Amino acid sequence: MADPAGNAEHVALCHRLMQLLPRVARGMRRSQDRAAPPTRAPLSPRHVAVLEQLREEPLTVSTLATRLELTLSTVSGVLADLDRAGFVVREADAGDRRRTIVRIAPQQATQVEEWLDGAAQPLSRVLDQLSASEQAAFLKAMDLLETELRAQDPE
Repeated sequence: MADPAGNAEHVALCHRLMQLLPRVARGMRRSQDRAAPPTRAPLSPRHVAVLEQLREEPLTVSTLATRLELTLSTVSGVLADLDRAGFVVREADAGDRRRTIVRIAPQQATQVEEWLDGAAQPLSRVLDQLSASEQAAFLKAMDLLETELRAQDPE
Protein backbone atom coordinates (compact mmCIF):
# COMPACT_ATOMS: atom_id res chain seq x y z
CA MET A 1 0.00 0.00 0.00
CA ALA A 2 1.43 3.33 -1.02
CA ASP A 3 1.96 5.72 1.84
CA PRO A 4 3.58 9.03 0.98
CA ALA A 5 5.12 9.38 4.41
CA GLY A 6 6.14 5.72 4.69
CA ASN A 7 4.27 5.59 7.99
CA ALA A 8 3.77 1.99 9.21
CA GLU A 9 1.04 3.14 11.60
CA HIS A 10 -0.90 4.63 8.69
CA VAL A 11 -0.65 1.37 6.76
CA ALA A 12 -1.73 -0.64 9.81
CA LEU A 13 -4.71 1.66 10.32
CA CYS A 14 -5.77 1.20 6.69
CA HIS A 15 -5.49 -2.58 7.02
CA ARG A 16 -7.53 -2.55 10.23
CA LEU A 17 -10.25 -0.48 8.59
CA MET A 18 -10.31 -2.85 5.61
CA GLN A 19 -11.00 -5.67 8.08
CA LEU A 20 -13.62 -3.74 10.04
CA LEU A 21 -15.75 -2.23 7.29
CA PRO A 22 -17.19 -5.52 5.96
CA ARG A 23 -17.95 -6.64 9.54
CA VAL A 24 -19.69 -3.34 10.24
CA ALA A 25 -21.74 -3.67 7.05
CA ARG A 26 -22.78 -7.22 7.99
CA GLY A 27 -23.63 -6.11 11.52
CA MET A 28 -25.78 -3.24 10.27
CA ARG A 29 -27.58 -5.67 7.96
CA ARG A 30 -28.29 -8.01 10.90
CA SER A 31 -29.55 -5.04 12.89
CA GLN A 32 -31.90 -4.13 10.04
CA ASP A 33 -33.10 -7.72 9.81
CA ARG A 34 -33.82 -7.92 13.55
CA ALA A 35 -35.73 -4.64 13.51
CA ALA A 36 -37.70 -5.45 10.34
CA PRO A 37 -41.43 -5.97 10.60
CA PRO A 38 -42.65 -9.42 9.62
CA THR A 39 -43.26 -9.77 5.88
CA ARG A 40 -43.80 -12.68 3.51
CA ALA A 41 -40.46 -12.08 1.82
CA PRO A 42 -37.41 -10.74 3.65
CA LEU A 43 -36.62 -7.08 3.17
CA SER A 44 -33.17 -6.24 1.84
CA PRO A 45 -30.87 -3.27 2.33
CA ARG A 46 -32.34 -1.81 -0.86
CA HIS A 47 -35.79 -1.84 0.73
CA VAL A 48 -34.34 -0.03 3.73
CA ALA A 49 -32.57 2.49 1.49
CA VAL A 50 -35.80 3.28 -0.37
CA LEU A 51 -37.75 3.71 2.85
CA GLU A 52 -35.01 5.94 4.30
CA GLN A 53 -35.33 8.20 1.25
CA LEU A 54 -39.13 8.25 1.48
CA ARG A 55 -38.99 8.97 5.20
CA GLU A 56 -38.19 12.60 4.43
CA GLU A 57 -40.64 13.19 1.58
CA PRO A 58 -42.57 11.54 -1.23
CA LEU A 59 -40.40 11.11 -4.33
CA THR A 60 -40.70 10.11 -7.96
CA VAL A 61 -39.39 6.72 -9.02
CA SER A 62 -36.69 8.36 -11.14
CA THR A 63 -35.54 10.53 -8.21
CA LEU A 64 -35.26 7.42 -6.04
CA ALA A 65 -33.23 5.68 -8.73
CA THR A 66 -30.90 8.66 -9.07
CA ARG A 67 -30.38 9.11 -5.33
CA LEU A 68 -29.74 5.41 -4.77
CA GLU A 69 -27.68 5.00 -7.96
CA LEU A 70 -29.89 2.13 -9.11
CA THR A 71 -31.63 1.42 -12.39
CA LEU A 72 -35.29 2.31 -12.78
CA SER A 73 -36.14 -1.38 -13.13
CA THR A 74 -34.34 -2.23 -9.89
CA VAL A 75 -36.13 0.54 -8.01
CA SER A 76 -39.44 -0.51 -9.55
CA GLY A 77 -38.87 -4.07 -8.31
CA VAL A 78 -38.07 -2.88 -4.80
CA LEU A 79 -41.14 -0.65 -4.85
CA ALA A 80 -43.30 -3.56 -6.01
CA ASP A 81 -42.11 -5.57 -2.99
CA LEU A 82 -42.79 -2.68 -0.63
CA ASP A 83 -46.18 -2.06 -2.24
CA ARG A 84 -47.20 -5.73 -1.84
CA ALA A 85 -46.12 -5.56 1.82
CA GLY A 86 -48.24 -2.43 2.27
CA PHE A 87 -45.35 -0.11 3.14
CA VAL A 88 -45.66 2.30 0.22
CA VAL A 89 -48.30 3.75 -2.04
CA ARG A 90 -47.72 4.86 -5.60
CA GLU A 91 -49.82 7.43 -7.38
CA ALA A 92 -49.66 9.38 -10.60
CA ASP A 93 -48.16 12.85 -10.31
CA ALA A 94 -51.00 15.36 -10.70
CA GLY A 95 -48.66 17.73 -12.56
CA ASP A 96 -47.30 15.10 -14.97
CA ARG A 97 -49.33 11.90 -15.29
CA ARG A 98 -46.28 10.10 -16.78
CA ARG A 99 -44.49 10.32 -13.43
CA THR A 100 -45.23 8.22 -10.38
CA ILE A 101 -44.97 9.62 -6.86
CA VAL A 102 -44.12 7.18 -4.08
CA ARG A 103 -44.74 7.74 -0.38
CA ILE A 104 -44.78 5.66 2.76
CA ALA A 105 -48.30 4.33 3.31
CA PRO A 106 -49.88 6.51 6.02
CA GLN A 107 -51.19 3.49 7.92
CA GLN A 108 -47.66 2.03 8.02
CA ALA A 109 -45.72 5.23 8.76
CA THR A 110 -45.34 4.53 12.49
CA GLN A 111 -44.20 0.96 11.91
CA VAL A 112 -41.70 2.06 9.24
CA GLU A 113 -40.32 4.80 11.52
CA GLU A 114 -39.91 2.32 14.38
CA TRP A 115 -38.22 -0.17 12.08
CA LEU A 116 -35.76 2.35 10.64
CA ASP A 117 -35.03 3.84 14.06
CA GLY A 118 -34.56 0.36 15.54
CA ALA A 119 -32.16 -0.64 12.79
CA ALA A 120 -30.07 2.47 13.52
CA GLN A 121 -29.80 1.81 17.27
CA PRO A 122 -26.27 0.30 17.22
CA LEU A 123 -25.02 3.28 15.24
CA SER A 124 -26.84 5.69 17.53
CA ARG A 125 -25.35 4.11 20.66
CA VAL A 126 -21.84 4.39 19.22
CA LEU A 127 -22.30 8.00 18.10
CA ASP A 128 -23.60 8.87 21.58
CA GLN A 129 -20.16 7.89 22.90
CA LEU A 130 -18.44 10.45 20.68
CA SER A 131 -18.15 14.17 21.18
CA ALA A 132 -19.75 16.48 18.61
CA SER A 133 -16.36 17.10 16.97
CA GLU A 134 -15.62 13.36 16.85
CA GLN A 135 -19.02 12.74 15.28
CA ALA A 136 -18.30 15.42 12.69
CA ALA A 137 -14.88 13.89 11.96
CA PHE A 138 -16.40 10.42 11.62
CA LEU A 139 -19.06 11.65 9.22
CA LYS A 140 -16.48 13.61 7.24
CA ALA A 141 -14.31 10.48 6.94
CA MET A 142 -17.27 8.39 5.73
CA ASP A 143 -18.24 11.09 3.21
CA LEU A 144 -14.66 11.28 1.93
CA LEU A 145 -14.44 7.50 1.65
CA GLU A 146 -17.71 7.37 -0.28
CA THR A 147 -16.46 10.11 -2.62
CA GLU A 148 -13.15 8.31 -3.16
CA LEU A 149 -14.87 5.00 -3.91
CA ARG A 150 -17.38 6.67 -6.21
CA ALA A 151 -14.53 8.31 -8.14
CA GLN A 152 -13.06 4.86 -8.81
CA ASP A 153 -16.32 3.55 -10.30
CA PRO A 154 -16.14 3.40 -14.09
CA GLU A 155 -19.19 5.23 -15.45
